[in-house]
Amino acid sequence: MLRTIALKNREPKVEENPKQAIFIRGSSTNQIVNNALSDLCSIKKPYSIIFSKKNTIHPFDDQSSLEFFSQKNDASLFGTNSKKRPNNLVFIRMFDYQVLDMIELGIENFKSLHDFKTAKSSIEMKPLFIFNGELFEQREEYKKLKNMLLDFFRDEAVESVNLKGLEYIISVTAEPIANPTYFEEMGPSFDFVFRRNRFAGEDIMKEATKIPKELKAKNVKNVSHNDIGDKMGRILMKKQNFDTLQTKKIKALKKSLKKIMMIE
Repeated sequence: MLRTIALKNREPKVEENPKQAIFIRGSSTNQIVNNALSDLCSIKKPYSIIFSKKNTIHPFDDQSSLEFFSQKNDASLFGTNSKKRPNNLVFIRMFDYQVLDMIELGIENFKSLHDFKTAKSSIEMKPLFIFNGELFEQREEYKKLKNMLLDFFRDEAVESVNLKGLEYIISVTAEPIANPTYFEEMGPSFDFVFRRNRFAGEDIMKEATKIPKELKAKNVKNVSHNDIGDKMGRILMKKQNFDTLQTKKIKALKKSLKKIMMIE
């Protein structure tokens, strides 16, 4: 019975479950990378698993181990470390238990959650994302990183959000800016540099992002939406003949017209 339930939970659904993430330590991770993986796992809870043991994994050379872990743990996102590049993280996204795309980032500066002596957010709280910089709309690797981070932290779908319940913001910056004074950092904080990447082809990405028929918005005749989401409607009316259009006659206007004619 338990086996049947587990397999049923892994079947494709119209509304997918929140994505589970596995954080894997490479064969020679240092303390910086270990702390980074631990902090990312903490803010991803309860949809995260971290492996305490080290694993010999080279994502860009062999994906068989990743695919095995993905299928065993029903997970679709990974964080890991590479031996050849110091302070290295690889964000890996899966589709149908196979590697979809990967982005490798190098950690240049890192401050852990424990370095910030401030209040922390509650578990399973949705973050608000802020992406600072035009590069997130201009360059391919920045667009992919933005998409992957949003997918990485995606939680259960909701119809509305209570702004009073908003506890934390994840700010991702492509250009140096001053921190607003009304934000209090809780950590972690990273400075990343791009390294290697491997993006999915158009066909497989189209298949991975396919929207089920049940979720597609039905086209309503003469109804559309503008750029900010407002609903716009078109009303169709019969052609009107203004020559036969009856209007209310006002005596004051008649008197004024007679005076004008007398003056002329």
